[in-house]
Amino acid sequence: MPNLIVITGPTGSGKTDLAICLARRLGCHILSADSRQIYRGLRIGTAAPDESQLAAAPHHFIGSLDLTDYYSAANYETDALALLDRLFKNGNHAIMCGGSMMYIDAVTRGIDDLPTISDNIRRQAMKIFTDGGIEAVRQTLRELDPAYYETVDRMNHKRMIHAIEISLQAGTPYSALRTGQTKQRPFRILKFAIDIPREQLFDRINRRVDAMIEAGLEKEARDVFHLRHLNSLNTVGYKELFAMFDGSMDRATAIARIAKNTRVYAKKQLTWLRRDPSVIWIKPETAIDNMIAALEEK
Repeated sequence: MPNLIVITGPTGSGKTDLAICLARRLGCHILSADSRQIYRGLRIGTAAPDESQLAAAPHHFIGSLDLTDYYSAANYETDALALLDRLFKNGNHAIMCGGSMMYIDAVTRGIDDLPTISDNIRRQAMKIFTDGGIEAVRQTLRELDPAYYETVDRMNHKRMIHAIEISLQAGTPYSALRTGQTKQRPFRILKFAIDIPREQLFDRINRRVDAMIEAGLEKEARDVFHLRHLNSLNTVGYKELFAMFDGSMDRATAIARIAKNTRVYAKKQLTWLRRDPSVIWIKPETAIDNMIAALEEK
């Protein structure tokens, strides 16, 4: 049976370099599981692999969509499984690398069969947020799906909007369509997460933000500022700089806020991963040997 090796972990933990090192060792392809690296024009802010890294191993789902394109974890599940089917015809290994946990879960666990959202419903749901803010989103979700409202992160407007879209499109509460059943895959899944001390992780994040600014993140954000309403740009790094561009935040505060919000995101990723009993935690210094050893186990 072929092997899908998942390399995940919090942002800034060194996933990309580790995945490339293992891909070269195994002679296999890398599938990015990053919901923002898939868009063109966001190379610096999403820490996408650079030209030398892309040349070191075959990559997929990097810079393949326009910022205006709609894409979801369900789309990723379909596209990634189709690609894996092709890759496993020619080899026994493939690597999935990234920190977008819903993308990883979509492939490793599967997504419930949900209705395709029409453009009209998507606009209707987004209008709730643009007109009334997050409180209006909470109120609408409470009315449409009180059961899901009780469990959802009520600070995560994107997740709540998604539930509203599904509920409106299906004509039934989103929670009623969620089975939570894991789908069987025709390949073995080994899920690894990089484990480094939190203090060291936060230092890496702070230094990476400084490096992004030095590399031209402000210009990259300025180039897409006119598209700031798009969901693809509703992400750390760009939101803060957009606030700086429109005068609601000064430069020093914006940069400090990018680092802070990135650290908050890393903590959320760790919380998600700690709940997953299938995750194998690995130290960076012994990661390759540990992953190879796990692959060799029957």
